[in-house]
Amino acid sequence: MAEQTAGLRTSDYNFELPAQLIAQDPLADRSASRLLCLDRSTGAVSHHVFREIPQFLKAGDCLVLNDTKVIPARLLGTKEDTGAAVEILLLKRRDKDVWETLVKPGKKLRPGAGAVFGDGRLRAQILETTPEGNRLVRFLYDGIWEEVLDSLGEMPLPPYITHKLADRSRYQTVYAKYEGSAAAPTAGLHFTKELLEEVQKKGVRLAYVTLHVGLGTFRPVKVDNVLEHHMHTERYQVSREAAETINRTKEEGGRVICVGTTSCRTVESAADADGHIQACCADTDIFIYPGYRFRVMDGLITNFHLPQSTLVMLVSAFAGREAVLGAYETAIREQYRFFSFGDAMLIL
Repeated sequence: MAEQTAGLRTSDYNFELPAQLIAQDPLADRSASRLLCLDRSTGAVSHHVFREIPQFLKAGDCLVLNDTKVIPARLLGTKEDTGAAVEILLLKRRDKDVWETLVKPGKKLRPGAGAVFGDGRLRAQILETTPEGNRLVRFLYDGIWEEVLDSLGEMPLPPYITHKLADRSRYQTVYAKYEGSAAAPTAGLHFTKELLEEVQKKGVRLAYVTLHVGLGTFRPVKVDNVLEHHMHTERYQVSREAAETINRTKEEGGRVICVGTTSCRTVESAADADGHIQACCADTDIFIYPGYRFRVMDGLITNFHLPQSTLVMLVSAFAGREAVLGAYETAIREQYRFFSFGDAMLIL
């Protein structure tokens, strides 16, 4: 009970991270990242390389992977009337040409304002401000939206990554399929196609689900009481095939191992009280923190997350706050690389 009570304070998920441990660039070989393994039952930690992941999996297990695809959602342009530099970050499509966005600077892009991108190839009209402070924007252009965005947009790397990404594909998983994310499901970045084939040859099932990742995932919690945090919503979809694969795995005694917190949030959102997954398409604002009872997930592959974030809380709900923060201390001491392009953690 003391653990759970303590875990309801945001400050209980804080830790000091040296800036040099924030990975700025992806490794040349995706599977060469380091892998810290945490045993939930004992708290024991061991150190490996990600390409060794098959040795921890068994025939009959199921890996759940989020096949969302990141769009080049960062648009850099100028204000229509003054020529001042502006930035619009696409968050969620509301209608055919209307998006919910983040804008910079907010004072210059109020409802009624306009912006121009790519010498006028793309124009933006600010429609209204949402309750969260985001902007609804209508885009005007000639041609096909996806082609215009691909030519003018940049990958929306998190603000802690200051290096320019030379190869856009490195901020996509090798199995990315359905466009819609403003950020990558980064735990999946470590997998290569060859590694996934090796996993399957071992008798491990793969179940692909889709959750379009919003930037709210990475924001620190700004209230002291975790229970007061308002979780953002994200769109997800679970196909009939994926639901059947996950359900069959559970029925036959296999383990469901989620690749990333987004895959975890998807299956836990789609499950009924008995842990049975339903094929569905819906929005979720599920907030997982210590005290949560997992209905589906038996194991988690994840990256190292920001202090005081909902992601650290989710991982702590699964493995215990003290064990997770202890593992993070070890990772810092052993010079693991943190955040989106950083190393990985396996919790079983």
